[in-house]
Amino acid sequence: MAEARLASGFWVHAYRRRLSLFDIPAFITAHGDDTAGAVLVKLNTLDGQAKAFMRQYDLMTGARAWQVLADGSESDVDASIAKQRSFDSDLWVIEVEDRAGRHLLDEDGLSG
Repeated sequence: MAEARLASGFWVHAYRRRLSLFDIPAFITAHGDDTAGAVLVKLNTLDGQAKAFMRQYDLMTGARAWQVLADGSESDVDASIAKQRSFDSDLWVIEVEDRAGRHLLDEDGLSG
């Protein structure tokens, strides 16, 4: 039986709310498809470095987990995000800004 999935727009709203509870600023920099758009999270540590995370599927287990898509200078990560957006116009991009590197993607309800 297929796993029920939240609409992307709803997940994004809930994620931003969870971040706000920890006083972690987050901004939607690309609004994807409200129902089924993939979500990419950019973590900006405000020191010129960044990471981009995308949820990936393990075909063997069917599990979903956040994986690092790009890591390095903010300009390199931005270029990787632009490349993703060039072939997926439904992609959501959320930019999280936190000097401590918190993104909360590994917390219950967000990790899988």
